[in-house]
Amino acid sequence: MNKLKLAAIGYGGMGSYHLEHLLPTEKDLFEIVGIYDIKDDRRTLATQKGLKAYQDRSALLSDPSIDCVLIATPNDSHKEIAIAALEAGKHVVCEKPVAMNAAELREIMAVAEKTGRIFMVHQNRRWDPDFLIVKELWESGEIGDLFQIESRVHGANGIPGDWRRLKQHGGGMLLDWGIHLLDQIMWLVDSPLQSVTADFSYILGEECDDGYITYLTFENGLRVITEVGTSNYIKLPRWYLKGTKGTAEITDWDLSGKMVVATNADVAAPTPIQAGVGLTKTMAPPSEEATETLPLPQGSNLSQSFYQNFFDVVTTGAQPIVKNEQVLKVMELIDHIFEIVEGRK
Repeated sequence: MNKLKLAAIGYGGMGSYHLEHLLPTEKDLFEIVGIYDIKDDRRTLATQKGLKAYQDRSALLSDPSIDCVLIATPNDSHKEIAIAALEAGKHVVCEKPVAMNAAELREIMAVAEKTGRIFMVHQNRRWDPDFLIVKELWESGEIGDLFQIESRVHGANGIPGDWRRLKQHGGGMLLDWGIHLLDQIMWLVDSPLQSVTADFSYILGEECDDGYITYLTFENGLRVITEVGTSNYIKLPRWYLKGTKGTAEITDWDLSGKMVVATNADVAAPTPIQAGVGLTKTMAPPSEEATETLPLPQGSNLSQSFYQNFFDVVTTGAQPIVKNEQVLKVMELIDHIFEIVEGRK
């Protein structure tokens, strides 16, 4: 089996992560050739690590030995680089978000179709173990039919102090983390969107959103909240799921959490409790016999890693796990969210 020879454009945090952590696990499938980065110190670092450092992008793209290119640069440069790489005959992996908007992705997809090259977006959070637990709960009905999903990522460190603070480069939390949360939901739910409302946070005084919240309603009745915050010193759960037979909570990426499900036992009505200065039976805890606390399921792994799948798509025509049409739907949703929020200004 011949390996695919890969080079990276962009050798910052994500570019180096791909080359030093993700691709080495696929060493039977890929050979890492080298990198190009606009910064001298990153090219020097790559050379010190045994990689070829191209002096400019054209030199990398014109190298006939390279089969595929990884794009790990600021968001506003993705479209230009992707089109140049496809037209140079290279297959392309692009970091998320794929582009600044849906129109740019359509341009890339048109060039990929014209050139016959493979273009795939690294929507890696589809492989997250916490999300795979949610996927199993959605498909298995262990807590009944889900009617509300809450998906949150909270931190207290603000926006990273680089280009992610700058609107011209595609900064802000909707494009940084929202792209993941919305991709997970849109991939999970096989139902058209019925309505979308949203809001942004600018509490830190940056020109880009330092947090956002969306409320999605699907035609099948499912309601979804997605939220990203960067000023949250106390986090809400990563996932909170409400089903017709129970509730599940995944606290964080360490996969702590639980399910509480109804036993359907024939039990007496709850006894009223003191709540503040009044009584309530509605909000009283159910009797011990009425519910059962269970551990979360393990979640089923996807059949292939991202790069295994990319290799098979290129070499055998396999179906991509991350399809461009799916990514386009998410980008159209993000465009709509920007229109909703910025249209209020």
